[in-house]
Amino acid sequence: MSNIIAIVGRPNVGKSTLFNRMTESKNAIVKEISGVTRDRLYGRGEWNGVPFSVIDTGGYVHGSDDIFEGEIRKQVKLAIDEANVIIFMVDVTTGIVDLDETVAAMLRKSKKKVFIAANKVDNTQRYGLSSEFWSLGLGDVYDLSATNGGGTGELLDDIIATFDKNSELEDEEALPRITIVGKPNVGKSSFVNAITGQERNIVTNISGTTRDALNTRYKAFGFDFVLVDTAGIRKQAKVTEDIEYYSTLRSVRAIENSDVCVLMIDATEGVQKQDLNIYYIIEKNNKGVVVLVNKWDLVEKDHTTMLAFEERIREQLAPYNDVPIIFTSTITKQRIHKALETAMEVYNNRITKIPTSELNDLLLPIIEATPPPSVKGKYVNIKYVTQLPTHAPAFAFFCNLPQYIAESYRRFLENKIRENYNFTGIPIRIFFRKK
Repeated sequence: MSNIIAIVGRPNVGKSTLFNRMTESKNAIVKEISGVTRDRLYGRGEWNGVPFSVIDTGGYVHGSDDIFEGEIRKQVKLAIDEANVIIFMVDVTTGIVDLDETVAAMLRKSKKKVFIAANKVDNTQRYGLSSEFWSLGLGDVYDLSATNGGGTGELLDDIIATFDKNSELEDEEALPRITIVGKPNVGKSSFVNAITGQERNIVTNISGTTRDALNTRYKAFGFDFVLVDTAGIRKQAKVTEDIEYYSTLRSVRAIENSDVCVLMIDATEGVQKQDLNIYYIIEKNNKGVVVLVNKWDLVEKDHTTMLAFEERIREQLAPYNDVPIIFTSTITKQRIHKALETAMEVYNNRITKIPTSELNDLLLPIIEATPPPSVKGKYVNIKYVTQLPTHAPAFAFFCNLPQYIAESYRRFLENKIRENYNFTGIPIRIFFRKK
């Protein structure tokens, strides 16, 4: 079993700051207001050669009618159940408050090993203020500054002493990464929850519910990949809050780090300008793409509706529209597994490597029969083609006058490659180089 640490506590005590320090990342959004973190956020850390997983949680609030705070409480409880060790974060500048007592009572019932991290001991004047937290009766109290790292070494030394040293984290770096992207409130988190069969991510009707990019390891039905849920990407002009800005930034970075992006579109709205903007980001980064038309159950339809809808989408995506389009509903779970199968097919298309001899045997006769148009009385002779050793499919054509090849002929060659090899869902790059 993996060694898992969950960081819990009331809002704004520094949980996300400690998470970023332990994982040596900036994956968690940090801001000095309550309720920034909502879902469980997973990360990986290592101390003295011992690897572990870390779960960041939202601030635990009891007795609130706020819809987000109710969902956050569920996520905190799930994180506690999943973890081996709990870091209970408190704030020395405020001392024990009612919410600390509430969280402490919940941790006593969990029977898990608890370490109390008295945070915000940022200067010598605050040493000793943590003594009152011993009265919680949950174990040792550690003076800590998550901001500058003070005290984190002693805390981690004692935490890893409780771990199974033979436990190893499964390496997720080599796994395919499938990222769910789209505008706010199109059903991204609902899709992840439907696929995994658990309330992995918070789902509400409120736009902007998801803030961080959330990774989920999916290992079932012969699949093994990392599924990434992202915050909705709105038009830049409509982003007014810092939190939403960083959420959007993390969504774009998730696209950059993905292998395949599942672009979710609201069937009741059709393809909007912002959907196309997201699509262009995916294409620009040379990622695989599957278009998922969600909320299909809400559309009145007959036997021609789907074909007409798909044709309209392809017209809007042109010229690069060789992409799979799937109509689904996360509520009825219609075709959600078909979406996963298609995403993995696109991933396999992306890693396809074609032998150089095979490429030349196929394309050189086509080029000889339909050569590039002459320019200023000069003729372009393409003599050789090879696939470049890049992550995304890219091909180099060697010729005498690469500067005279028109964009239309580039598209002609791309179409010939697509006709003979399955690169559906994958942007193809073509380069012309001096022989």
